[in-house]
Amino acid sequence: MLALLMGTHLFYPDGADLPRYDFLTLAALAIQLAMLGFRLETWNEAKVILAFHVVGTIMELFKTYAGSWVYPEPSYLRIGDVPLFSGFMYAAVGSYIARVWRIFDFRYTHYPPAWTTYALAAAIYVNFFAHHFFVDLRLGFFVLLGAVHLRTRIYFRVWRNDRWMPLLLGWFLVTIFIWFAENIATFARAWTYPGQAEVWTMVSFGKLGAWYLLMYISFVLLAAVHKPAANTALAQQPEAG
Repeated sequence: MLALLMGTHLFYPDGADLPRYDFLTLAALAIQLAMLGFRLETWNEAKVILAFHVVGTIMELFKTYAGSWVYPEPSYLRIGDVPLFSGFMYAAVGSYIARVWRIFDFRYTHYPPAWTTYALAAAIYVNFFAHHFFVDLRLGFFVLLGAVHLRTRIYFRVWRNDRWMPLLLGWFLVTIFIWFAENIATFARAWTYPGQAEVWTMVSFGKLGAWYLLMYISFVLLAAVHKPAANTALAQQPEAG
């Protein structure tokens, strides 16, 4: 998707009958179908990724209405001011998590009860809308995430070796790469923030927090499919990362 964003920004012909955003929508749909066709995603994963796609699109509709960012180019395949390819950007995050979950054989210790993660993810999602009208509670959500997942470890297999890290750290590392991707996407004018209307500038570091919370929502949705497995054998090994 990032290659398509950058490639079309540099080489897509001006005045083409098919607007660039619509080409991106069709290309993203083709990628999703290929993921299923080549069995790189399961149908159950695809259903959850579709849910995150819808969740992301709804937020896009609200955020563009509120003026948080804009899509500066024309398109036919859109809902309101939101071109349909935008939902695939959210789906890409979910697709990545689904793939690495299986490839690296994720297991966990001290994973909290599922209902607590669902409730926290739902509250975080509501806050993305509510903070425009009421107090922004995201700092409180970071505290709650720390309290709920402080002891949670993610175990993963690299080749034949099992390793672990704190799950909170793992999410942060993923968030950094999402932030890098957002810089590439805004440079390619997939969307623009108000400060980027005339000249591109780097996306603020403050967006790391927003992406961390949004990535948590994606993770919790995928966890509904994969059912985080405990790994008591690894938990009994010496403390070594």
